[in-house]
Amino acid sequence: MTIYRFSTEHEDDLKQAIELTGADERCFQFFNRKREVLSFFIPRIDFRAANALKQELLSRGGDAVVHKRAIEGTVDFSNVVIMGDLKTLRNLVLKLRVMPYWGLDRIRTDIETALDSLDVTRWKIRIPGKGIMELGGRTRIMGIINVNHDSFFPGSRACDPGRCAEVAAQMIEEGADIIDIGAESTRPGSSPLSREEEVARLVPSISAVRNELPGAVISADTYRAGTALAAIEAGADMINDISAGTCDPGMFPLIAKTGNPVVIMHARNVPEGMHLPAGYGNIVGEIASFFSDRIKIAEEAGIERDQIILDPGIGFSKNAPQSLKILKNARAFSTLARPMLIGHSRKSMIGKHLGIESPEERLEGTLALSAFCAWNNVAIIRVHDIIPNIRAVRMIEAMKGEGI
Repeated sequence: MTIYRFSTEHEDDLKQAIELTGADERCFQFFNRKREVLSFFIPRIDFRAANALKQELLSRGGDAVVHKRAIEGTVDFSNVVIMGDLKTLRNLVLKLRVMPYWGLDRIRTDIETALDSLDVTRWKIRIPGKGIMELGGRTRIMGIINVNHDSFFPGSRACDPGRCAEVAAQMIEEGADIIDIGAESTRPGSSPLSREEEVARLVPSISAVRNELPGAVISADTYRAGTALAAIEAGADMINDISAGTCDPGMFPLIAKTGNPVVIMHARNVPEGMHLPAGYGNIVGEIASFFSDRIKIAEEAGIERDQIILDPGIGFSKNAPQSLKILKNARAFSTLARPMLIGHSRKSMIGKHLGIESPEERLEGTLALSAFCAWNNVAIIRVHDIIPNIRAVRMIEAMKGEGI
């Protein structure tokens, strides 16, 4: 598991830190006074390293949540949550340079990388044939078009290529930055398509949109390398792979060859079991580790790190509470220094929390989450409704900036 930014904004977050590390519950009141600082979760390190981190941080005005038995040496390993302001954590890194034992040299490198990632808030994604698309600064809008008859939200369906081009043109006129076109429904209970059927649905629609909108940025939603190649040849600019390259071993080599940006999403058991919630011990940490591993594999295949976008997969192999936990911790993945994409629009977890069964009535919940994503510097949100989401995002940007 990789190091990640850990939220201690609320008391419940701190209680979770104590639970995950095995710290004494009676120490809650002491840590509670120090919640409003930078915190990072470090998984399973030598108990001596955990004690050293706590000692060094305490001497600098910070602290660390460690297993209650670490001080006795009766546990071999401990998860650790380090806490401190930026200056304190930078000073910790300096001290660890002269402590190359118990794994502290690797821990120092990970902490330094995590701190450096705090400054990475802008990215330049290369779109072949179109130049650079800048991400960060403002939240970009990705509009959803489904070229099938069974996507969970009927308003997203545009099965005819001509209709798909019309909807895409309207989305671009309304302010969408990217158009995401998919042929295979990922709603609960849907069945996977054959590659031939997926290509037959997707490629004509991408071609129609490209002919109508030569300058638009088009994303093809597929986890099959063959479909991805056909989509790129038809005019797609980026690939949105819900399996993060795990379904088709040819996907990453293809992207490395074409040079297109790729969205890698976290999900389990794509496609057959991706609708079933899975059990997680530490869901945010597991997703962070998944991303770290997939980025490494993508780079080994030849994909440039600068071309990778991360999607934590809201609703995919996750129930409603799990999905909200991921959203709440959107900044946790900043340690990976890659732009985030969040796809939450009208999803069932909104319905679960608001008691709304119909996707048609989930717009307000979607807008609330879109605003939250914008506040937390999410680079791209993937949504069905362009104008209301843009308005929500722009108001957040006004609040973060100079106002109206």
